Amino acid sequence: MPSCNTCPVRDHRHLHSGKVRDLYESPDGLLLMVASDRISAYDVVLPTPIPDKGRILTQLSLWWFERLEDLVPHHVVSTDVPAEVAGRAVLCRPLQMIPVECVARGYLAGSGLADYLVTGSVCAVPLPTGLVDGSVLPEAVFTPATKAAMGEHDENVSYDEVATTVGDDVADELRRLTLAVYDRARDMALQRGIVVADTKLEFGRDPDGRIVLGDEVLTPDSSRFWAADRWEPGGPQPSYDKQFVRDWLTSSASGWDRTSGEPPPPLPDDVVERTRAKYVEAYERLTGRSFS
Repeated sequence: MPSCNTCPVRDHRHLHSGKVRDLYESPDGLLLMVASDRISAYDVVLPTPIPDKGRILTQLSLWWFERLEDLVPHHVVSTDVPAEVAGRAVLCRPLQMIPVECVARGYLAGSGLADYLVTGSVCAVPLPTGLVDGSVLPEAVFTPATKAAMGEHDENVSYDEVATTVGDDVADELRRLTLAVYDRARDMALQRGIVVADTKLEFGRDPDGRIVLGDEVLTPDSSRFWAADRWEPGGPQPSYDKQFVRDWLTSSASGWDRTSGEPPPPLPDDVVERTRAKYVEAYERLTGRSFS
């Protein structure tokens, strides 16, 4: 199957394209969400797609939705989609999305680590002293962020700021659901040799007012996956995501200055192949299924 960088769909009205996904309205009023093979880094969409990435994200999300639906309803209605996007698209119910990135962290890394090193906390949640890059936290914490426009950074915010934005009851439910999903996923993934260090979830309201899990869930794009047998606090961890891409872009080999405002160069074949292999490995280890 050829790589899908941009996925036009006949007889469907295009609504929006994000960094990875294209959204269409189906003839019966449902939303068709298509995961392309586009990849982004440093808030920029790169010119080189990763073959099969959209299929992996879609199939892994579907696998997780099935294992989480007793905790929270999800937005998927059907996988009966047009042939040109089969395997990488789902039909979803329209949701009124809640403008909060719901992040759960069980380990210290990324922006959470940067926040902790300055304040001793993450999103105003105090943490023990002496933690380092990759440390496991005493318990998972809810560390929300704002939803930034394309090309801009999400910004960590406190729980109180979320409550001000969406109300106390909704904020409390978002925190409860986010931590419940993370706790189950962390335990399941550990049994399969993967540490889920953190994950980002998105929720919306359906026409009945229920809070529903939307977008993607627990993929290498929305989560930080590490190899459990190589986890060692004190530095960066071996990961199942686009780290190969980030490392190459910031190396002298790429010739790209991320502060220049210039678009990034095409990715070399070996970076594409190694990145695809990591996505496939994450899918196969978590699901126990072969990706073909």
